[in-house]
Amino acid sequence: MTLPSFANPAAAHSSRHWLAICLTLFWLGLTFTTASARAAQTTTPKVTSIPVILDTDIGDDIDDTWALALLLKSPELDLKLVVGDYGESQYRACLLAKLLERSGRSDVPVGVGLDIAPQGEGRQAAWVKDYELKSYPGKIQTNGVQAIIDTVMNSTQRVTLICIGPVPNIAEALKREPRIAQHARFVGMQGSVRVGYGGAKEPCAEWNVKADPKALQQVFAAPWDITITPLDTCGLVTLTGEKYKQVRDSTDRTITDLIANYRIWLTKEPTVAPDLADQHSSTLFDPVAVYLAIRPELCVMEKVSLRVTDDGFTVLDPQGKQVNVAAKWKDLGAFEDFLVERLTGKH
Repeated sequence: MTLPSFANPAAAHSSRHWLAICLTLFWLGLTFTTASARAAQTTTPKVTSIPVILDTDIGDDIDDTWALALLLKSPELDLKLVVGDYGESQYRACLLAKLLERSGRSDVPVGVGLDIAPQGEGRQAAWVKDYELKSYPGKIQTNGVQAIIDTVMNSTQRVTLICIGPVPNIAEALKREPRIAQHARFVGMQGSVRVGYGGAKEPCAEWNVKADPKALQQVFAAPWDITITPLDTCGLVTLTGEKYKQVRDSTDRTITDLIANYRIWLTKEPTVAPDLADQHSSTLFDPVAVYLAIRPELCVMEKVSLRVTDDGFTVLDPQGKQVNVAAKWKDLGAFEDFLVERLTGKH
């Protein structure tokens, strides 16, 4: 830009007037830009991840391993602690530790669950046969129940307990420190309300309840918010065809470890074809609980009163616990797409 000459007073006065106008316009523009930026910062919501604890009987059914993979691939969830539940405590802790370490998540503490029956190892033992728990680079909490209590009570946010197995750890935690129910919510894969295994028309005693009904009764007696996916929804999830192929052929280490564990798990089931891992998944019960910890939009959610019976049924009872139940699917196909996209990193 070329400025006018200051050779005479009139021209100089005119130039100073013009310059003052330019500076005023510049100042107004700068003020507007700064105010707009501040307004954008004020109105843009801050995304806060949900602190979660995973309590799992990993190493029995393979779906727990799928659920852990989904959790690790979900940025909405901030994994604070994993704990093996329902016996086989060292075996489950080793599985969790090795999976986390190989996924680059040794920042997550591994809790050793209650030393109760069953003992020994499960169907994925071959994958951890040479792994020593003491080699885990992160923290090993030898008292997993106390680690659950401490994580909940020390959190500045409400913690979500994602419980995908029988729940003796959680019952014991409530016994030791009942106040955890005031600082956490429970999201689980438990029960059979109106539908049984494989879509059967009659409800049944679902394994996670039947294995320790007393523990779930104590969980239901606590004054916290409970959300569950019963067999009515989670029992209908299987990946097949192109959807399964995308997961099976993924080169992501977390997913290759998942499929490797699936193949090992299948070798312990003599009634299935050895090449099943090339064709489709098993029933993926537990990933639905992880999904519900994020959002429930793809499920029809009902608030119903449930009672846990001594023989492992979850029955409708007006005097029972008010529970948020994923009663049926709005769009099962969309959930399958969500699962595949998350696991393969295409979301």
